[in-house]
Amino acid sequence: MNIEGISHVTFVVRDLERMARLLCEGLGGQEVYNSAKKNFSVSHEMFFLVGGTWIAAMQGDAPDQKTYSHLAFKVPDGALSEFEKRLRHLGVDIKPPRPRVEGEGQSLYFYDFDNHLFELHTGTLAQRLQRYSE
Repeated sequence: MNIEGISHVTFVVRDLERMARLLCEGLGGQEVYNSAKKNFSVSHEMFFLVGGTWIAAMQGDAPDQKTYSHLAFKVPDGALSEFEKRLRHLGVDIKPPRPRVEGEGQSLYFYDFDNHLFELHTGTLAQRLQRYSE
């Protein structure tokens, strides 16, 4: 028996509507569920599809600290500047770029409004492993 893949990722946030704007306007996701009318879980929640990945956001006490633990989405080469414009418009905390090894892809790191770190990355695992083996 093997793991088939990631089912979903859940983020606990203080403001669901603000997270919805980030995921939909900032990252091009789509809202697919809102438990406002009837709650089936531990708190009010909303579901989104972002790049085919199910993201759940639940109302609650968000982390009080920023860490490097993060979720990275694959984006096409050349797309980072457009995403950066959208995200700056929403007012998220965009981190300065970190030094990269040539050939491993480029990244844009940003914190949402609840201290969750996200990465938009242009490379693939195969590219990174190839570069690191050189």
